[in-house]
Amino acid sequence: MSAAPHTWRFYLGGFALLLAFDTVVQLSFKLTGAHAFPPEANWAWVLRIVSHPWIYLALIGYVGNFFTWMSLLKHAPIGPAFAASHLDVVSVMLASAWLFHESLTPMRLLGAGVIMLGIVCLALAESGATPIEAVAAPDAAACD
Repeated sequence: MSAAPHTWRFYLGGFALLLAFDTVVQLSFKLTGAHAFPPEANWAWVLRIVSHPWIYLALIGYVGNFFTWMSLLKHAPIGPAFAASHLDVVSVMLASAWLFHESLTPMRLLGAGVIMLGIVCLALAESGATPIEAVAAPDAAACD
């Protein structure tokens, strides 16, 4: 087995796991916050926070996120890795629409598309290929 498919599986699996941890953390904070309102500067408010399991899921998610991120940084180029780590903005938006019935407006969907396009552009730039070369490369090989 060549190193390239193994590397891509590692990246895809690692970033999928990172995305899952990030999404769980953000949704857990949302659920914790919903149970902790109204915010107050006293121990009763702190006890409301620590009495809900969502805060513990968020903390576990942060630990998983940290170890996954450290593992990815050991192998992945930092530019695309940092950009891909922000896919959670898209996944949290989609999960919030599903779980909390938040609206998916055209501007939000456009923003999500721009984020994803930016990550693709950074990944292609890191590989040394431009989007045109990446699309044209299979045709060029067929002419040989």
